[in-house]
Amino acid sequence: MDIAVLARDAWELTGESARVLVGLAGPPGAGKSTLARALVAEVERGHGAGSAAYLPLDGFHLSNAQLARLGLTSRKGSEPSFDVRGYAALLARVREDTGHHIYVPDYDRTLHEPVAARHVVPAGARLVVTEGNYLVCDLPGWREATALLAARWYVDTPPGLRRERLVRRQREGGRDEAAALAWVAGNDWPNTELVERHRSRADRFLTATT
Repeated sequence: MDIAVLARDAWELTGESARVLVGLAGPPGAGKSTLARALVAEVERGHGAGSAAYLPLDGFHLSNAQLARLGLTSRKGSEPSFDVRGYAALLARVREDTGHHIYVPDYDRTLHEPVAARHVVPAGARLVVTEGNYLVCDLPGWREATALLAARWYVDTPPGLRRERLVRRQREGGRDEAAALAWVAGNDWPNTELVERHRSRADRFLTATT
C-alpha cells in the first residue's frame, strides 16, 4: 500500500465538507490501527497539524466489569463486547460538531481496559480516520454507525501473518504460548470469520503483505 496515495484519496473525500469520516475495517491483526495512524500522520504532513485525527473503535470496548456481568469475559473483542451505540453517538457528534475539540477514548493493552480521552479530534480537523473490526458488518448498531462514514476501506493481510500478530499480542499481554494460541483460535478467529462474511460491503480493499 502506498500511504501517500491513500492519504491523497482520503483527503479528496473531504471535498467542500467541513469534516468527513473514513473507516478502516478488517479482521483482527490486519494492521488497521497502524494504517490509520500512518494515514493521519501523512495527511497532516501535507495539510498541516490538526487537519486529520484518529478515532479507534477499541475505546468502546466494554469494561471488564461489564463483560463479566454479561458473561462475555472469554469473548472480549467480539461484536457484542463493544458499546456500538456509544460509538455511533460519538461518530455523529464528531461529524457535526466541528467547532470544538472532541475527546476520544482508547483501549489500554497494559491495563486491559478502555480509557477515556486519550485522543482528541481538533476543531479544525477535516478528516477523521476511525478503525475497527466490525465497520463493514450489516448488523444492528453497526449498520447505523457506519452509515455515518464517507467511505469504508477493508484492510487485509495473509492469515498466517495475522495469526502471528495476534499470538504475539496475547503473549505481550501476559498469556503463555498455549493460552495465547487458545485465545486466538477460540476468540479472534471466530471474530475474523464474522468480519469476512460482511467484507463485500466495503467500498475499497487494501492488502498488506508485511
